[in-house]
Amino acid sequence: MRAARLIKLVLLLQSRPSMTAAELAAELEVSERTITRDALALSEAGVPVYADRGRAGGYRLVGGYRTRLTGLARGEAEALFLSGLPGALRDLGLADAASAARLKVSAALTPSLRDAPEAVGRRFHLDAPAWYQEPETPELLAPLADAVWDDRPVRARYRRGDGEVERALEPYGLVLKAGVWYVCARLRDGARPYRTYRVDRFVEVVVVVAGERFERDPDFDLAAFWDERSAEFARSLLRAEVVLRLTPAGARRLPYVTDRAAAEEALAAGAGEADGRVTVTLPVESEDVAFAQLLGLGPEAEVLAPASLRERFAAAARALAGIYR
Repeated sequence: MRAARLIKLVLLLQSRPSMTAAELAAELEVSERTITRDALALSEAGVPVYADRGRAGGYRLVGGYRTRLTGLARGEAEALFLSGLPGALRDLGLADAASAARLKVSAALTPSLRDAPEAVGRRFHLDAPAWYQEPETPELLAPLADAVWDDRPVRARYRRGDGEVERALEPYGLVLKAGVWYVCARLRDGARPYRTYRVDRFVEVVVVVAGERFERDPDFDLAAFWDERSAEFARSLLRAEVVLRLTPAGARRLPYVTDRAAAEEALAAGAGEADGRVTVTLPVESEDVAFAQLLGLGPEAEVLAPASLRERFAAAARALAGIYR
């Protein structure tokens, strides 16, 4: 533990001109007294750590000293590709590995490029979860992530509907979508090659046999698989249809109140009228969902069918007229 901290201290000083004891203590999550002892130990070991006294003082490396301890470990290299997702790194338990990897990369940069990571951090930030949602880390994300990294088959119990099912899985990859974690896995019995599960619905994850690894399909493409399945899922939700007559303003706003792809396809196939309005047949999840979504278009959309939905809009219009009369 101390050896790793000493290496990290050297890399920190190598990546910056000077750092105070307080700054080093904050980075390494130790006390300033520990920093003083570590700096003395490095100096006694031949690493030229120099302490500048005074209020503006700090620690620095003398004479352009550079360590060659910058090689990335496998875990650090893998974590580096997630360095733009601090929340995901924390959830997967890779925050420390990513921090060490960034330090090693910074230490390997020439002095003229050493401020590049900080410059990017000041200008770009990715916040993955959706608005108005407090992201939660699923309890069993860590063991699933370990199985994904090591290609280890697991036996899992999963909530489905009002009950639970048990599956033997080969977990291929994890996906973070709008703050929700999913695992893409292959069933070991071969009944269906690959499926997607929400991680927060797992109630138990156990490695099948200690040390056993499954043979990963080299043709499996996680990004392509997710794109295909998420598109299928979105289409599967659209089980009903409504017929709308839209004004030009309503046509422009339709993709922003309902499924964008479905709206754009409906508009492209719509029938234009002489007054500029367009009649479209729009796939929707249900009448209830369509009512909630299309109500936001107000007088820019007229529901022509089904008759039950048209009557709901007529009733809403009468109620609004009564309120605002």
